[in-house]
Parts: sequence; structure tokens; C-alpha cells
Amino acid sequence: WDNADFSRGVGTTFYQEFLTLNTAKPPFVRDVEAKVRRYVKSSYSAAWTLKITWVKAPAYTARTDTRRTITYQAVLTTDGFRSYVLMLYQDGGMQWDYTRLTATNVLIGYT
Repeated sequence: WDNADFSRGVGTTFYQEFLTLNTAKPPFVRDVEAKVRRYVKSSYSAAWTLKITWVKAPAYTARTDTRRTITYQAVLTTDGFRSYVLMLYQDGGMQWDYTRLTATNVLIGYT
């Protein structure tokens, strides 16, 4: 999330919150639960989920290049005890020219 630059009016960000404690769960939340169950091999029932989508985000600094953009999502979810994040990238992966970024230790994902 660090090096996106929307200052030139290219790209946008959306978010959607899902409060699902004691309510019917939409298909998106059921899909997130299934992914968590598959990856961590344990039962999981989401109480809260947040989906953030960056669409056509240019790299910092956008003043040098707004043609190479990426679309990606972060999905944060918790059952109130355990929390998870899913990092989802558009097919084709990172389109930014990482050699032109100010940071030299580029990482897709989190640490």
C-alpha cells in the first residue's frame, strides 16, 4: 500500500465493510471464509471483513509515469479472536517499474 500515488488523478480506491456477526453472510464473505479455512486448515467464521480495492494505481511518483498501473485488493477479516489478511493481485502481477521506485527493497505482500 506504500508506494501508490493518486495525486495526478489516475486510479482510485474503494472499500466495503461487512459486519457479519449474527447476520446472513454475503457470497463474498463466504468466499473469504472458505479461503481462510483452506489456507490455515481450521474452522473460521468471520464476524467482520473489510475489502479495499486499489484500481489502476500508479506508482509513486506519478509525475514520472502514470501508464504503468496495478489493481490489487487487501481483505482484512476477523472472527474476534483471530485476524487474517488476504493480498490479491490482478492477473499479470506487479506492473510498476520497481527499478524506478525510491525504495530498493521492494516486496509484494507483507512482513
